[in-house]
Amino acid sequence: MSSMDKTMKFNFSEEPFEQNLKEILFTVHEALQEKGYNPINQIVGYLLSGDPAYIPRYNDARNLIRKVERDEVIEELVKFYLEQHKKRER
Repeated sequence: MSSMDKTMKFNFSEEPFEQNLKEILFTVHEALQEKGYNPINQIVGYLLSGDPAYIPRYNDARNLIRKVERDEVIEELVKFYLEQHKKRER
């Protein structure tokens, strides 16, 4: 059997998306705080508009936040929020 007949296996990072996103959001949050901005307002502005100008270039925050899709960020934030509040109601 030639190597062209074998199924290839694609390996990607074992790091879960949530962990990577968490690190990105913490880095962006910290950069915004250090520059004197309100981090929540700036991140929400970016997520709603898609305009990267809401995020500073400081500490590569703008490039980091653009590595993840905005809809994926919103999805993870909503899931986390609901999971946390569901735990509290029990």
